[in-house]
Amino acid sequence: MGLRSTRIRGPLAGLVAALVLGGTGLATGCGPRADRITDVGATGGTRVEGGTATMALPPAATPNWIFPIGAPGYLATYNSSIQSLLYLPLYQPEQKGDELSLDSPRNLAEQPRYSDGNKTVTVTLKQGYRWSDGKPVTTRDVEFWFDLIKHNKAEWGGYSPKLLPDNVKRFQTLDDRTFRLRLDRAYNPAWFTANQLLYFTPLPRHAWNPDDEDPKKVFARLTQHAKKLSAFATDPLWKTVNGPWKIRQWATSGQVALEPNTRYSGPDRPHLDRVVFKPFTTADSEFNVLRSGGVDYGYIPPSVMAQSKKFQEMGYRVDPWEGWAITYLVLNFNHPTAGPLLRQTYLRQALQLLIDQRAISKVIWHGSADPTRGPVPASLLAKDPYPYDPAAAKRLLAAHGWKARDGGTLRCVRPGTGGDACGKGIEEGQPLKLSLLSQSGSTESSNQMQEIKSSYDKAGITLDVRQQPLNTVLGTTVPCERTEPLCKAWQLGFFGTAGSWYFPPDPSGEQLFATGAPSNMGNWSDPRTDELIKDTEYSGDPAAMRRYGEYVARKVPVLWTPNPAYQVSVIRNDLRGVDQNPTLSLAPQDWYFVKKGAGRK
Repeated sequence: MGLRSTRIRGPLAGLVAALVLGGTGLATGCGPRADRITDVGATGGTRVEGGTATMALPPAATPNWIFPIGAPGYLATYNSSIQSLLYLPLYQPEQKGDELSLDSPRNLAEQPRYSDGNKTVTVTLKQGYRWSDGKPVTTRDVEFWFDLIKHNKAEWGGYSPKLLPDNVKRFQTLDDRTFRLRLDRAYNPAWFTANQLLYFTPLPRHAWNPDDEDPKKVFARLTQHAKKLSAFATDPLWKTVNGPWKIRQWATSGQVALEPNTRYSGPDRPHLDRVVFKPFTTADSEFNVLRSGGVDYGYIPPSVMAQSKKFQEMGYRVDPWEGWAITYLVLNFNHPTAGPLLRQTYLRQALQLLIDQRAISKVIWHGSADPTRGPVPASLLAKDPYPYDPAAAKRLLAAHGWKARDGGTLRCVRPGTGGDACGKGIEEGQPLKLSLLSQSGSTESSNQMQEIKSSYDKAGITLDVRQQPLNTVLGTTVPCERTEPLCKAWQLGFFGTAGSWYFPPDPSGEQLFATGAPSNMGNWSDPRTDELIKDTEYSGDPAAMRRYGEYVARKVPVLWTPNPAYQVSVIRNDLRGVDQNPTLSLAPQDWYFVKKGAGRK
């Protein structure tokens, strides 16, 4: 999935049991009817065809990547959410009762079949799907996608060493609708379906590679097109789609307008004439437009949740959008000066002990966030391993040779690698000083960072907070080598106003905390972490996820911070069919307006 709460309440509590405690609990039953519409909190009314619905994008979020193969620095969820409306993946997560299922009527393929001791996977495409130019969607289009990531894996944001595409020994095209994967070993079928097959996305081979060029050349050419943001709406390359929507507008400001793909052959054809995704620099600016009726589907800052009744009186319904995510500050272990500090386990523990997650959740997020305790969307720990405890943090730092003069910044007075020393690479007299690059546009995030800074200051740790737009933070806080200039640009990073990372249905950590993983932004590397992640991939042992979660929580590879709801949604009462998927996927093809009194203008 991608970057961007893990407030698990109501129906999501069942997701925790199914996906975390069970580790394999993906629903694979018959699923709902193809014409089913899931709605959020509104009933009645007569459906009308047509109209334009405008949805507000998160603060400071501007969609900037259209190529359905994500690149590092372009992995924001709003990018992938829009891409999947144009280019359908084989499988799409769907909330079904108390479970998160991959058996959706929107899927391009039937459920996968595992054989040969779970070393072979066979997938059959559903009949009737076509590209917008009339050509059929075939297994050759799936193979085209696979060849692109296989030969360009270092440039693919979803790549984790020894996983996809490395774990596929052979891709076999059996016919136009069926392909087979020969795997390098047996895998947990639930994990492989949820975290590997979920990536598979047919691409229009006939339109993008008519001359059967080398995959490296094709990938380079497609990437060049994908970096020309101003041409997304006019470039013929992006006009061949198989999803329910096609591009009408994609402005450099971040506003995206989609219109129906009239050749779409899926079960859920759009009812609207247009859907618009509107960017805002801050949550306050969005709030002002929302109050004036300028968006149909927006959000309110947590600080004004008490005004929910006013919005209801204005003809809106208010519904928190719960997510399948975790939130954290990422740490750059390869930074030339901060790296040696952050590589000390005791220091990370002290930094975590100084973050008052409960108070921040209650006061700053006004109850719309809950503490994050570890690397999975719901805590499997009996209690928080590092609850707020400034005294314990100070004792821990003092025990390892940190001392301040006259209440100032702590400095190392016992350099070295002994049990009571500051640690390897830390020089005598070095100050305990760090900088944080944080996402702008959110009052809550800004106040949270200032609260953390204040807590650190009281303990003798200097934290310099700098704020930049979300895309800038995402493009800067990327995995880097110690010798790279970019590695000097950041020490700590925060992009979690709406959650830092949204998981695929199975919340294992191969993309986040495995050595060399693409979204392991800080270059965390730990052999035991790697072993525990592999256990979640290979076995169906329900305890594997728990062991992984408990261990990584204690090691603190990132600093856990309060996890907010993705947003507190405010939706017009006459806009129906809205399904707030916990993985943040969108289905505006199911949205429609109803006649109600004066109705729509």
